[in-house]
Order: sequence, then C-alpha cells, then structure tokens
Amino acid sequence: MRSTFMGLEASKRGLFTQQSALYTTGHNISNANTLGYTRQRVNFETTPGFPGAGLNSPTTAGHIGTGVQAHSVQRMRDEFVDRQFRQESNKLGYWQSTTKAISQMEDIMSEPSEFGLNQAYTEFWKSMEDVIDNPKDTAARQVMLSKGQGLAESFNYIDKQLKLIQGNLGNEINVNTKNVNSILKQIADLNKQIQAVEPNGYMPNDLYDERDVLLDKLNELIPVSISFEKSGGNALDIAEGSMTIKFKPENGQEIVLVQGRDYAHLNAMDSKGKEINGDVDDATTDGYNEFQGFAISGIGHPPTPTTAVNVNYADLEKSKGKLAALIDSFGHSGGKGTYPEMLEKLDLLAKTFVEEFNKVHNNGVGLDGSKGDFFSGTTAKDIKVVITDPKQIAASDTNGEEGNNKNILALSKLQAAVQGNLQGGTFQTYYKSLVGDLGVKGEQAAKLEFNSGTLQLQIAKNRDSHNSVSLDEEMTSMITFQQAYNANARMITVIDETLDKIINGMGRVGL
Repeated sequence: MRSTFMGLEASKRGLFTQQSALYTTGHNISNANTLGYTRQRVNFETTPGFPGAGLNSPTTAGHIGTGVQAHSVQRMRDEFVDRQFRQESNKLGYWQSTTKAISQMEDIMSEPSEFGLNQAYTEFWKSMEDVIDNPKDTAARQVMLSKGQGLAESFNYIDKQLKLIQGNLGNEINVNTKNVNSILKQIADLNKQIQAVEPNGYMPNDLYDERDVLLDKLNELIPVSISFEKSGGNALDIAEGSMTIKFKPENGQEIVLVQGRDYAHLNAMDSKGKEINGDVDDATTDGYNEFQGFAISGIGHPPTPTTAVNVNYADLEKSKGKLAALIDSFGHSGGKGTYPEMLEKLDLLAKTFVEEFNKVHNNGVGLDGSKGDFFSGTTAKDIKVVITDPKQIAASDTNGEEGNNKNILALSKLQAAVQGNLQGGTFQTYYKSLVGDLGVKGEQAAKLEFNSGTLQLQIAKNRDSHNSVSLDEEMTSMITFQQAYNANARMITVIDETLDKIINGMGRVGL
C-alpha cells in the first residue's frame, strides 16, 4: 500500500530541486562578467521508485516514481578546447615578448634617421671633403674632428642603450620566474582546499575556476602538462580532484611542479651560477651574464632546495612561453640571443673600423708633423677619438707638405672599401644589413604574433561559447525553472485539497 503522503513528498522534492536550479541560475547571472567564471548547471536525477525491490515489497499496478533530486552542480567545461587555448597561449606569449624586445631594439637603431649611426658615418665622410679641398684649413679639420667624435658617441649610445634594455630583460626574466613560483604556490593552496571539500560529496566549482585562471596564466609563461588525482572519500565521480602540473623539458624527464598541496620553486640562473637580474653591477665587460638554466627545487610544502634539478637552455621547448622569449632576447649559453648577437656585431663593426681607419691614418702626418691613431677602442662601448688638436689629423702623406691631401684622400676611400670580415661589405652597408636583418626578424615576429593571436582569439570565442554565461539562455532557464516550481507548488495544493477531502469529508454519512 502506497503512502498517503507520497505525492506530497514527490512535489516537495520537485520544489527544492527547482529552487536549487533557480539559485544556480542566479549565481550564473551574477557572475556573467566575472573573469574566468564558468557557467554551472544542476544535474537532475530521479529518486528511487516505489516500491523498492524485496520479498516484502507490496504489489502495485506499476513502479511509481517518487520525484526528482539535485544530484550535483557541475561546470560546463570542454577540456579539449581548454588544452587548445593553452597551447596557443604558449605561442602567443612567446611571440608577444619577442616582438616587444625587437621593437625596443628597432627604436634605438631606427634607420633611416637624421641621428642614427648611418647618418653619423655619412656626416663623417662628408666632413673629410672640406679637408681634402683645403688640407690647411683648421676650421675644416675641426669639423672633421667633431664629426668623428659624433660617430664614436653614436656607437657608445647604441651600445649603452642596448645593454640597458638587455638588463631590463634580465630583470623581467627574474620577475616572471617569481610569477611562476607564485602561481605554483597558489595552485597548490587551491588543491589543498579542493581536497578538503570533495570527499564530502560537494563540487567546489568556484575553486576549479580560480585554478583554471591560474593555469591559463602559467601557460603564458611556460608550457606545462596537467593531470588530476581523485580526492577519495565520498567524492562524486565528476569531481576533478587535485591538479598535478608537470614541466617536460625537450630533452629529459618530466619534472613535477605541483602535486596536491606540494609545489616546486624555480630560479633563473646565469652563467656564473647566480640568480639573473638587471643590475649593472652584475654585468661583465662584454655585457650582461647569459642565461644558463633553471634550478628547480624538489617538490614540497615548502619546496626543498637541497634536491634541485637543473634544466639548461638546450632542454627548453623552443618558441613556447614568455620566459623562453625573454631568454632568447636576453641571451643564453654560447653568446646566442637577439641582444648579445647584435652587440657582438656592433663590436665587430667598431673594431674593424678603428683598425682600418687607424692603419691608413698612421701612414700620414699632421700639420704639426705628428703621427698616431685617430680612434681608440676595440668595442662599440669604448670607441673614442684620441686626438685633441685638429692639426694632428694626418691629411698629408709627407711631412712638411702642408697642402698635400693624399692621405686624407686614402682615408676617404675607406667609405667604399670592402671589408672581408664584415661579410664583404663596407662599414655602412654592413650596418645597413644589420638593421635590415633586424627589420626582417621584427616583421616575422609581428606576423607570427598576429597569427597566434588570431588563432587564440578564435579558440577563445569557441571556449566562451561553451563556458561563458549567456544572459539570454539564463533568462530562458530562469523562466523554465520558475514555471516548474509553480507547477510543483500547484501540485502540492491539489494534494492538500485531496487530503482535506479524505480527512475532513469522509466518514460523515448521515451527519
């Protein structure tokens, strides 16, 4: 015999369940503009029917349903699209940082320019023409001396500014490494909270969202892989569990960065075994110390530095993550990198120019009969004019012949002289080739950044269409659950009237 109040209980469950769905819809609407929020839904399931299985079960006309209940509240996520998004975030983070670093270099070496190194060369060669026309003119010699100083200072300025940006890149490597460490710790802390909630049969969806936002940020910096470990207890089958994050070098074994409440710690190390930073005091004679690798401490809570694992530059995945881009620009083992290579080429240009110019200058004599170098230095950093008197400019090839301009003519011919160690170009064509190569790299980086950004945007839109809150859809759901709630309330009223008839209206015959 079925219970008299069976229908009342079924409708009561319906009320509670539709109410839960309404509250979840309200939560979605409230967080429609919250960064990283994933829309949620209540999973309905029917409650066990009547009668239950057993020898003493009553016989009825059929298996009667007993209503509905809210089984769980679940996020609407697509793991495949999430993985695609994070893979593109790796690439976009790399090319964004690369484009920025090259753009900063282009700003310093901007050509054509009225104030660049190429123009300084042009003005220096041009100042020689007046000395050629009138070798005894002190004013013309003074102009040539000033233009030579301007050329040397152009080298000095470019070298100083490039090294300044290189130092900033080193500091940025340090800052972003600390960001990685902060994210790893936050994810481990969230894992700890999730492990405390899931065994009680709940779904900590908002904690999942917060963890996924951190994972997105982490993938912009370094490429990682993830897996999940169940929390145990009474955790639901759809509960995600704690997240395990692994970093896999291109050549080597996977390194666990986060596992449960434990996490690792990264240090970006230079070639001297010190932590990279942008301090000038840590700069070597030839520039800033190059990146050597990451020292990754053993996983723990807190991490254990005594079991650190070293990951060298050669082990890192290429063209993935912002940190890899910063390292490629700053410089790494073997003097490679955008900035070290450019500084090395500028030093080669300065050294070759000083040697070749002094070689010819030393063949001549000045108005005062002096002989010697015009420039000194072996790098773009230390090149300078060493003569202080315009009379010391060796325009003549013979002592005592003040009107002789043969040596200054030979010096002017260096403008078009091909230099074998400058890739068979002149001083200016070699510098132009450096600027041209830089422009090509910048253009390529900008294109790849655009392509990665476009693809990531498409994936992000696809992800948002699945994960994000649609107010129109939520309004429709709200009306649906409201009507279902009203119908269950009406059903309770009907049952109440029925019971009233049974209780108060029956057994009153003849009264």
